[in-house]
Amino acid sequence: MQARAGEETAILGQDQVDWLLAQLKASKATWKAVFCDMPLGLHVPDGNERWEAVANGDNSAARGRELEIARLLKGIKDPGIENVVWFTADVHYTAAHYYDPSSAVFDDFEPFWEFVSGPLNAGSFGPNKVDETFGLQVMLLGAHLSGILWARLAFTLQVIALMTRWMDRHSEDFHQRFLVYR
Repeated sequence: MQARAGEETAILGQDQVDWLLAQLKASKATWKAVFCDMPLGLHVPDGNERWEAVANGDNSAARGRELEIARLLKGIKDPGIENVVWFTADVHYTAAHYYDPSSAVFDDFEPFWEFVSGPLNAGSFGPNKVDETFGLQVMLLGAHLSGILWARLAFTLQVIALMTRWMDRHSEDFHQRFLVYR
C-alpha cells in the first residue's frame, strides 16, 4: 500500500480535489453536500488484495486512496469550512456514519457525517467492516425487511439543523435524527 500520494492513490484526482476545496470555501450555503459514489471509511474489497473505495483495511495512518481523502479533510478544516455532509453509496445497505477525529488515526479534520445508501435495492449485502483511519462510528444501520431494505432519506435544510428521516417500505418512520451544527 502506497505511503505517499501519487497518481496510483487518486480517487478524485488533484484537479478535482482543488476544485472541490475552492467551491466549498467560496460557498455561502449553510450546508455543503458532497456526493461520492464510494464510502470513505468502509471496507469495499475487490478480491483479496485490492480495494474499490477509499478505506484499505489496515486501520493505520492514511495510505493509498486514504491519502487523498486525508488531504481533502484537512483542506476543509484549515480554512474553517463548516457543515460539510457526505452522501455516498455502493455498499447495498443504508447507514449513518459519524467521523470523529478524537477516535481516528488520522485526526487533522473536523467531525462530519456521512450518509450511505444504495443502490435502490439496498439491503442485499452488508454491513461492511469499518476502517479506523478516519474514526468512523456507525450511528445507524438500516433494517432489513424481507431481505430488502427500503429506506429513503429526506433532508430538510434549515439554518442550524439537518433532519434525516428514514422510512421503511410502508412509509413508516423507523428513525429520525436531527443534526445541529454551530
